[in-house]
Amino acid sequence: MSRIAFVNGRYVPQAKAQVHVEDRGYQFADGVYEVAFVLGGRMVDEPGHLARLSRSLEALAMAMPMTEAALGAVLRETIARNRLVDGIVYVQINRGVAPRAHAFPKGPLRPSIVVTVKLMPVPRDADTWAGVAVVTLPDLRWKRVDVKTVGLLANCMAKQAAAEARAYEAWMVDDQGLVTEGASTNAWIVDGEGRTVTRPLGPDILPGITRDVVLRLARAHGVPVIERAFTVVEAKAAREAFLTSTTSFVRPVISIDGQTIGNGATGSVTRKLLGLYLDHARGAGLAAA
Repeated sequence: MSRIAFVNGRYVPQAKAQVHVEDRGYQFADGVYEVAFVLGGRMVDEPGHLARLSRSLEALAMAMPMTEAALGAVLRETIARNRLVDGIVYVQINRGVAPRAHAFPKGPLRPSIVVTVKLMPVPRDADTWAGVAVVTLPDLRWKRVDVKTVGLLANCMAKQAAAEARAYEAWMVDDQGLVTEGASTNAWIVDGEGRTVTRPLGPDILPGITRDVVLRLARAHGVPVIERAFTVVEAKAAREAFLTSTTSFVRPVISIDGQTIGNGATGSVTRKLLGLYLDHARGAGLAAA
């Protein structure tokens, strides 16, 4: 069965899905997006993703093309039409179509919207998610990465550098030598006292939905949490390290710049948090935490 996309009010075969050549998302990266995981045919953390999408649109003075309830219905319908069980659903909203000019055109535009899906693997349990390597790179992105825009070229270049180094992810480092986040993930370490450490929210990191859930799960289950920045040196000396995102869940990091972290295996805190997150994603939720 061919994949079905939702494009500006119509469900069409993905191979025939099109946007206008003067769509500002295509010409200026003038758009925002969200990615939600689908597990058992159900979106995980749907309210959080829709709320962050609305926040991103507001930050760029863009209009939501429909109500959150209507958009949720479109996402679920796209999932159903593709018979997606486990994978991701992607939504992108651009400012709209207008003659090419940097400044916004006068008068309101009709926002463009695209929704697609893709199959993706799911870890069965906390012991089947392999540890990964990361490399560190200077953070060259714009100064509002808390807004989830489609302007991801710096992220893509970092991911490419990681791939060429045979690593899973690149951790960005600011001018003070502090880790901000990964190219597509949030970064975490576990210090010598067993406390999880991750950078606090601000304009220099994306407010990850998985990050927020993991923080709440950790606190609900007695795992100490500190929200502060940490250095690359501190990360390499950490007891454990891991990263979080919609598609990475809670992923153990077993080396940074070629240096082994801990004993080179998934640590006990990371394993516990992954198990808790998988229970949450499968429907146990924070209410059971």
